[in-house]
Amino acid sequence: MRILCGLSICFTFAATSLALSKTLRRSFSLQRSLSMLSAVPSANVDLISKNSDSAYEFSGVDLGAVLKSHKKAILFAVPGAFTPTCSAKHLPGFVQNVENLKSKGVEAVYCLSVNDKYVMRAWAEATEGCKDSGIILVADGNGDFTKAMGLSKDATGSKMGIRCTRFAAIIEDGNISSLQVDEQGFEKSSAENILSLL
Repeated sequence: MRILCGLSICFTFAATSLALSKTLRRSFSLQRSLSMLSAVPSANVDLISKNSDSAYEFSGVDLGAVLKSHKKAILFAVPGAFTPTCSAKHLPGFVQNVENLKSKGVEAVYCLSVNDKYVMRAWAEATEGCKDSGIILVADGNGDFTKAMGLSKDATGSKMGIRCTRFAAIIEDGNISSLQVDEQGFEKSSAENILSLL
């Protein structure tokens, strides 16, 4: 019995150590990627934005080039459209704070997810106030921009494939002046926190 108990403790310790090691490696890799990043990377995505008739339209663009066209812009990313935290808190938080952000000199706010453009349009239409807020949705369908940022997230355990780690960035003249990443929760990348950093 003592031997079995000892083996159980050893296996538990080994499993815990392995999980901690993976977390530390992930954290180190993420921090290294972010420390090497300053200019916004280039990648083709689909934008979902409101046209003159107040209807959403699609446009394929180089997101890096678009972001560089602004003096100051906000890009925030969520793991998935229609997911609980993203729909109940993250996107609505930016919808509610758009005018406050603009009062701080922000010209445009972009919301990115590794979803296709049709899902992103449906999500925007289903989110109260999103269309009127002027927030531009970014469909990073192939995850190219996410990969270029070094922020891909393996969500295969939740049957969601490869997604984007939740983050928010303040971008000035095409350079990332502040990058807030949430491995868990959304406190760092919330609209309220980004507003406090401007």
